Amino acid sequence: MSEIVLILGGTKEAAELAVSLVAEHPDWRVITSLAGRTREPAPLAGETRIGGFGGADGLAEYLRTEGVTRLIDATHPFARQISKNARLATEKAGVPLETVTRPPWQKQPGDLWVEVNSLEKARDELPSGARVLLALGSQHISVFASRADVHFLVRMVDPPAEPLPLADHELVIGKPGNVSEEKALLAAHRISHIVSRNSGGAASYAKIEAARQMGITVVMVERP
Repeated sequence: MSEIVLILGGTKEAAELAVSLVAEHPDWRVITSLAGRTREPAPLAGETRIGGFGGADGLAEYLRTEGVTRLIDATHPFARQISKNARLATEKAGVPLETVTRPPWQKQPGDLWVEVNSLEKARDELPSGARVLLALGSQHISVFASRADVHFLVRMVDPPAEPLPLADHELVIGKPGNVSEEKALLAAHRISHIVSRNSGGAASYAKIEAARQMGITVVMVERP
């Protein structure tokens, strides 16, 4: 039976799932929805939809209008609101919901992790004079604006639309590299701490491995 599958994406796992579904079920309509935070997303298998739905009600209406038969939530592990909307929308529309969540990173021997449960606590853990790599999306940077006593190295995929609200910072545009590239970046900027969310997956793990090898402290924000 032909199906219409909507994938809530933006992750490597979502992209791989779209490839698999399109290859295995050429008669299915496979749609991947992206929030639109990345200006030039990589091409995806099947159809791509960019932009929000207007909350749970808007998503439910989209499911009904498009005749979606399966919704797969493969969003970032910290995308709490999107996942909540997915649950509510599928209940309203009577559509089955599946969730694809990559496992979190596990602390390894040699890791210097300070584990916290919020970005606010991560901010407060940073010592005065620290040099910190912030590998976070632009929507999470303002939390650290009050730490004028800390130097931040901010990495983003796209340049920010507005100046960052940080008193002392440098900006690096690009995606995470391999371990050697991450070590070179950390050394060049004399980084003493990394603030990272425990998103799991291989795509951004190199900085964690680099920190382990270099004895750099990682302030790790655990999943909600």
